[in-house]
Amino acid sequence: MSPLAVFFRTLLKSSAIFVGTAAIFLHPSLEWRSAAQPSAGLSVGAQQSGTEAAVDALIGALKDTDAGVRREAARALAGMNSRRAVPALSTALADADPQIRASAASALGEIGDAAAVDALIAAARDKVVEVRRRVVNALGEIGDAKALDALTQALKDEDAAVRRAAAAAIADIGGDGPHPHPHPHVRPVVVRTVVR
Repeated sequence: MSPLAVFFRTLLKSSAIFVGTAAIFLHPSLEWRSAAQPSAGLSVGAQQSGTEAAVDALIGALKDTDAGVRREAARALAGMNSRRAVPALSTALADADPQIRASAASALGEIGDAAAVDALIAAARDKVVEVRRRVVNALGEIGDAKALDALTQALKDEDAAVRRAAAAAIADIGGDGPHPHPHPHVRPVVVRTVVR
């Protein structure tokens, strides 16, 4: 092989590695693969990761005509903990089926993205008690101080379970604004030392 051919071959491989690395940084949710084939040279490709593909499938299932499918999709998205599902779950807070609204609220609380706070605040006035309770819990889990007015209103709810959830959510937020998620509902221990 001539030195010029070696140079161009090395240049092409280096370029493919550079382009692949840049693409990973620009789109980290894709799985990148490369394959060296003697006849085709070096090829670089991308495919969506299994988790991201599952999230997309479940987001699509939230629009299914069967309420049972929508219910299961909302429950499954809670376990996926993907922020990509937040817009679809926020929309599901207006579903005709109260179980789907409740599941969507729980999923949004599990994900913990503050982008869902406005939709949850609007859903805090749902006519179904279980939906209101789960919405209030989700607002507490997200921990955004923007929800304090809605939670204060929930303290006047006709249902005691919603009022208890609102009190716990307000305590979780504590006026400090958003806090990291996921979090257990455990307060940090403050250790004070006495200097003598």
